[in-house]
Amino acid sequence: METLPSLIGITFVFTTILSVILFFRAARNSKIVLIILLAWMALQGLVGQTEYLKQTDTMPPRLALMVLPTILTIIALFALPGGRRFIDTLDLKMLTLLHMVRIPVELVLFWLFLHQLVPQIMTFEGRNLDIISGLTAPIVYYFFFIKKQMNSNFLILWNIICLGLLFNIVGIAILSAPFPFQQFGLEQPNVAVLYFPFNWLPTVVVPLVLLSHLASIRQLINAALAIDK
Repeated sequence: METLPSLIGITFVFTTILSVILFFRAARNSKIVLIILLAWMALQGLVGQTEYLKQTDTMPPRLALMVLPTILTIIALFALPGGRRFIDTLDLKMLTLLHMVRIPVELVLFWLFLHQLVPQIMTFEGRNLDIISGLTAPIVYYFFFIKKQMNSNFLILWNIICLGLLFNIVGIAILSAPFPFQQFGLEQPNVAVLYFPFNWLPTVVVPLVLLSHLASIRQLINAALAIDK
């Protein structure tokens, strides 16, 4: 990691910050949300600079333990009445624009592949098509929110497709990491996420992208059902 060009790390740091800013905007500039996100980033940043994540032969993997709180938080938001009320107040426009961060994320993954820190399968030269989500996000935003030439069903479908692309790369990334169950990238495993700042990808960026899709789908379906009534 010492020989990795600083531009790659800097690009990813700014990408993560942009993700947090866009979600903060989606949360109607909630200071509580911002404080929670910044505190979580700081905690994960500290962990990423230690040797904790580098031990990869444990079960469950230590990185999974770092991701687990975000998954449980998302589940709690959808399970609890207060959480659902929060989700329903999120700005759908900002939730849609947030997916643009997937463009620099994919560029960073490609750069990391060139420096032998992730396998090719995790890039757009492999089986990762997630960059499509980032490229189409501003187009969908423009035609749905500005021109109003798309209906809600299309936006629901777009979110579902992009959610599938997210699950695809997450699955590939997990199976490419140097864990006991590794299946891909045996010669060039996914080790970048074990180091700062790239450990922010599974612990900060991906959870925000996931929550943005799920919240958008919920809002759009609820709006459609309200119209039908």
